[in-house]
Amino acid sequence: MSSLSIKRVYEEDLSATLPLVQQLMGHKISDALLEARFREMLNQNYESFGIYWEEQLVGVFGLWFMTRHYAGKSCEPDHVYISDAHRGKGLGKQVFQWIYTYARGKGCETSELNSYVSNYPSHKFYLNEGYDILGYHFLKKL
Repeated sequence: MSSLSIKRVYEEDLSATLPLVQQLMGHKISDALLEARFREMLNQNYESFGIYWEEQLVGVFGLWFMTRHYAGKSCEPDHVYISDAHRGKGLGKQVFQWIYTYARGKGCETSELNSYVSNYPSHKFYLNEGYDILGYHFLKKL
């Protein structure tokens, strides 16, 4: 029997999950700014989740929901992160199976995501999950 559970994170519980997002991003922005952005995101077709193993928070992810002209109704997993100590145990595969089931239940036809260019292990994982590389993600600071 699996000891994995996934729980939705609401605004009042953000402080528990944000340190894991900071680890994923390499602590590039302040905690206060990250929290402010998450609070805003929660009002924009975005849902946040904690990944628990044996009731201990070991990872996080978010889901964006939108309709794309090229993909239909889509779910975009975002900031998917599992702590180093819990990688290689098949949790990622279980989490993504949960995501696909959840997204289908919300009427999604597709899933798409972004991955940091330097995060090679995630690229291999996503390719093994059946994702295709369709393009590049560009960012310009304004």
